[in-house]
Parts: sequence; structure tokens; C-alpha cells
Amino acid sequence: MAKRRIVVLGSTGSIGTQTLDVVRQHGDKLEIVGLAVNNSLDVLLAQAREFGVRHLAVGNAALANDPRCDEARALVRSLVVPEDQEDAEASFGVGSEAVVALTQLPEVDVVVNALVGAAGLEASYATLKAGKVLALANKESLVVGGDLIMPLAAAVDADRRASGVAPATGPAGALMPIDSEHGAIYQCLLGENPREVSKLWVTASGGPFRGKTIVDLEVVTPAQALAHPTWNMGAKISIDSSTLMNKGLEVIEAHHLFAMPYDQIEVVVQPQSAIHSMVEFTDGSVLAHLGTTDMRIPIQFALSYPERWEAPVRPLDFRTLGSLEFAAPDVDTFRCLSLARHAGEVGGTLPAVMNAANEVAVAAFLAEQIGYLDIARCVEATMDAHEGADVQVVESLEQLKAVDAWARAFASEWARGRRS
Repeated sequence: MAKRRIVVLGSTGSIGTQTLDVVRQHGDKLEIVGLAVNNSLDVLLAQAREFGVRHLAVGNAALANDPRCDEARALVRSLVVPEDQEDAEASFGVGSEAVVALTQLPEVDVVVNALVGAAGLEASYATLKAGKVLALANKESLVVGGDLIMPLAAAVDADRRASGVAPATGPAGALMPIDSEHGAIYQCLLGENPREVSKLWVTASGGPFRGKTIVDLEVVTPAQALAHPTWNMGAKISIDSSTLMNKGLEVIEAHHLFAMPYDQIEVVVQPQSAIHSMVEFTDGSVLAHLGTTDMRIPIQFALSYPERWEAPVRPLDFRTLGSLEFAAPDVDTFRCLSLARHAGEVGGTLPAVMNAANEVAVAAFLAEQIGYLDIARCVEATMDAHEGADVQVVESLEQLKAVDAWARAFASEWARGRRS
């Protein structure tokens, strides 16, 4: 079997480094042909040397004159060229365009999009436009641009079926969710009739502040918010987990991925994080996906589908698991979940506004410029302003970029007013 050739966008982040762990374990089946980072040049160089990667990109244009960029250019030219790629020139680029260009490499089969924030949308769009498989860890691609991404994924699925590349049964696999919750739902739905699904249950750990009151949260520090009880994630995602914004984003993603109405998507707190999500059917049956709390499991399935390979981590031992707890999320205290659900239900450009405002607010909180509860207040104020003006039907990437820029400017001004 020919190796699946992979580009990893965001290779030095949590998802990116764990993707490389999966490739290390399954080097006979997977090959890295492109890597992209935003700032971490030293780590990028080390990864490129280890995996012999001849296509590299750095998203931060301000690093264009960094001496390590010259080192990267020399490195990709010096690496041994595989026999089946003798006509392909090595490449190194700086800037967002260079990152997106990696998705267009003719030898690429799968693009792992682990970029953080709205910047990942253009890469997802370009990946599917080029007919590649998109292994998606970037939430914002669907939250902001789901109305654009899902029709593209459907078109690639149709092409995969027509060309005989798709599995004989099940989804064609053009868009593989890496998120543990959506990967779990995806697997629970395999072989099932979508018309017989009555509800999707998206599980949440509850974050580090489960059970806390609004008074408790008034004095929360960034260090406290970054201390997630079960998952090891990047800073922005960790804050989103603590505010339950990540669950709001996942509800919107689930709506797009599985064509499910919002009133059939529920969030349930499952503190042990052993159940990664569940699907309820019309006859009352519920399928739950359980496993070790490790992102390498959903990453590997996104890369191996429709096959299952040897486990990348120690399997869950049910004899030592203990009890499983369930609770409703506290949406009065953690208001970001309700705000995100409202944005999704309204639709159009409101989710893009919500997402942009959240990114600004989280950055301001991490910089200790606003308080923890100000994150939700900033998001709500920006959403209210957009709803009061004009929510538009999503039509293009250019439109979404303009809406995103407006929302960031509004949210930044709100945060400055909070500091003054």
C-alpha cells in the first residue's frame, strides 16, 4: 500500500506534534511532505530534519529576514529527493500565502489543519478546492465558514466516489474531524441511518472551574484558566474550554458536519472525559464512544480511515476507570456556550463575528488587560452590535474576512474601554 502523504499546518502546536507522533508509529503507512508553523522556526527545522520534509512554510511574515529562514531554504534543498518526486522542487515560503500554498502540492493526499483561529479557514477552503482530504482540527473553519466548507466537502466526496477512491461503504472521507467529540460522533454514526438519529450528545469535561460561581470567576487569573483538568491543549483552546466557548463552537461544528438541527444537539458535562460523545437514536438506543483521553486516537483515525491501525496509546482500562458522572452545563455562569449556540441558530455572518470577538477577548484576558468574565461580555457586546446592524448570508471568503476585521476592531475597542 502506498504511503499517505501528509501536510501538517500548525506542526509545532499540540495537535501538530501529536500528529507527528502518529506518523512516527506508522511510518510504513504515512509520510510527511509539508510542514507549516507561525513562529517556531527552531522546532520547524528540527521536525524537517527528522522527517526529511522538503516543503516548509512560516506564517509570520515578520520573520522573512530571520537568518533561520535562510537555514530552512538550504535545508529543504539539501534533503534527498524520493524517486517518485524527482521532478518536484523543494520549497520554503513566508507569509499566510505560503502556508496555504502547501495545500496545493500535487503529491499531497491529506492536509492536517491544526492552525489556531480564523486563519485556518482559508487553508481548509483551499485544501478542499484542490480535491485533497481535509483532516480538520481548526474549529473556526466550520464555525466561521461552514456554509462554504461543507458544499466543497460534498463535492470532493462525490469525486472520490466517482473515481473509486472512497471506501465501499460509509462516508467518502473528504472531511475527517480530528476534534475528539466530532471524531467520536463520526464513528458512532458509521453504518447507521442518519434519519434514525434523534440527538447528538457533545460531552464536556466542565473545565477547571466546574461548580464555580460568578463571584468566584470575577478573580480568575490566566494561569488558573490554563490549568485544564484532563486535556493538554494550547493556550487559546484551554481558555475556551474553561469558559465553555469550546463547547459552543463544537455545537456549531456538529450542526455543519452532521447536518443536524440545533435543537437535536445537546451538551452534557462528563468530568472524567472517558466518553468523548454519544449518538441517540429514535428507538431510544444510545451509542457512546469511549477511550483514553489522548488526542492521538482521533488524529490517527482521521489519517487511517476507513482502516483502524494499532493503538497509538495505552487503551482505556475499564477496571480502573471508576464512576462516570453526568451533569447539565451551567449556562448561566458560563454564558459563552449560550452565546455561541445563539450565533449558530441565527447563522449567516453572526458566528464569524462571535468567533472573532472571542479571539480578541481571550487574547486580552491572557495579556491581563480584561477580566475573565469580560470575555463573555465582550463577545455579547460585539454580537449585539452586529445583529443590530445587519447579519448577512455567507457568500464568500472575502466577505467573511471583512466581517472578521470589523468584529475584531469592535471587540478591541470594547476591551480598551474596559481597561480605561
